[in-house]
Amino acid sequence: MKKVLFVCIENSCRSQIAEAFARIHGDDVIEPYSAGSRPSGIVNPKAIASMKEVGYDMTTHTSKSLSDIPDIEYDYVITMGCGDACPFVRAEQREDWGIPDPKDMDAEDFRKVRETIEEKVKRLIADLE
Repeated sequence: MKKVLFVCIENSCRSQIAEAFARIHGDDVIEPYSAGSRPSGIVNPKAIASMKEVGYDMTTHTSKSLSDIPDIEYDYVITMGCGDACPFVRAEQREDWGIPDPKDMDAEDFRKVRETIEEKVKRLIADLE
């Protein structure tokens, strides 16, 4: 099992969605975590609703800070495109996906971001298998 940390600024949308898709598609390959460099303290209701559309209940997720996750070396740290707010976390490999923050997008554009994240997570899992 590869330990993968998904990071965005607020840990309320992109990294939460990535963690959810890692649980859906890679439960035998990835041990997923998510956190934010400046967590909002809540998971965005739009993210919860968007994941509900694909059959995943994200109401049990919580917005976490980097100090709330295990202090370990991760196999991968994947940032969502948080620019200068990206933190240093010990990792064997790093990747930035450059995904736009969907929090202020309408439902249709939010779904497009969700689909982009799902495809990237699926590719990561395929690469790890």
